[in-house]
Amino acid sequence: MTATSTVENRGERRRARTRAALVAAARELLAREDGTESSIQEITDLADVGFGSFYNHFPAKTDLFDTAIAETLEEHGAMLDELTADIDDPAEVFATSVRLTARLPKTHPQMARIIRNTGATYLAAETGLAPRARRDILAARDSGRFTVGDPVVALACVGGALLGVLNLAAASTTSKAVDRAADQLALNLLSMFDVPREDAERICSRHLPTISGRPRSG
Repeated sequence: MTATSTVENRGERRRARTRAALVAAARELLAREDGTESSIQEITDLADVGFGSFYNHFPAKTDLFDTAIAETLEEHGAMLDELTADIDDPAEVFATSVRLTARLPKTHPQMARIIRNTGATYLAAETGLAPRARRDILAARDSGRFTVGDPVVALACVGGALLGVLNLAAASTTSKAVDRAADQLALNLLSMFDVPREDAERICSRHLPTISGRPRSG
């Protein structure tokens, strides 16, 4: 490796660290009320990088926040894909994703706050839970597990209900209350899609996949 390539690689690593620090700062701000009102100076101070370095990575604050939202939603979606990969029943895949997402306030608090605060962006996003929920709803419909009229309306109902329960969970004082709300939400959504009650209760009582090396209550 030449001296020039060594310097270039070092520069690329430094730029990658700076970008990652800016995105991490944006995620922290997105998880706060009115965090997006922060100035670029406040963002770079939080990221512990130079003010001028901001523009080497993003043309404006909105671009940084859009990137942070997209990366958060994709991280969430990829996590759900991994945790449901071994489940064959599309109805259970859907319910498990809902149960895990509604538990985010205790398993991934920052992610939960970002999803709550982004609201409509979360529901219309091209990444994260929304496209995966649409995929799972259609798979369950096509397999005969769900009765679905308009998939767009169905997805809106699911997303709105999830946001509502995430807001409730934020005010919950106990972990068990979060679990109960998450499982009740999944049960109600399965019922909405005409899954028989006994079947829905069986699905929602199953132990959940392991998150970050620790099994969560089911």
